[in-house]
Amino acid sequence: MHVEIVCTGNICRSPMGEVVLRAKLAEAGVDGVEVTSSGTGGWHVGDRMDPRAAAALRSRGYDGSAHRARQYERSWQRDLVLAMDSGHLATLRLHGADAQLFAQDDVPDPYYGEDDGFDEVLAQVEKAADQWVDRLRERL
Repeated sequence: MHVEIVCTGNICRSPMGEVVLRAKLAEAGVDGVEVTSSGTGGWHVGDRMDPRAAAALRSRGYDGSAHRARQYERSWQRDLVLAMDSGHLATLRLHGADAQLFAQDDVPDPYYGEDDGFDEVLAQVEKAADQWVDRLRERL
């Protein structure tokens, strides 16, 4: 199974979601799920994760150092596409993707805010990732 997590530029929310979901799946012993992330736009293709997102992840024991931003391609074959907010969801559906929201509520974009916004986003991402671990285990 291949899960794609999508946000705007693939430097904050979706890479945090990717790193956290991958770690939580491994911790739960759920094999057979590949998790990747991308953005709806190509502004940051090839860039590392935003340093504030990487710092928030590090503070909670996650490693996002390998991340490089990518743009979502509608030609990709994914079993599950998860959008970080309703705007991403609408964009993905407009391009034919059968997407769902990653969390129960939109995950806010911390990019233009203060550093603590990244910690708040990470907490929301961790909660949603726990729920996706259970759902993905059932789908395998």
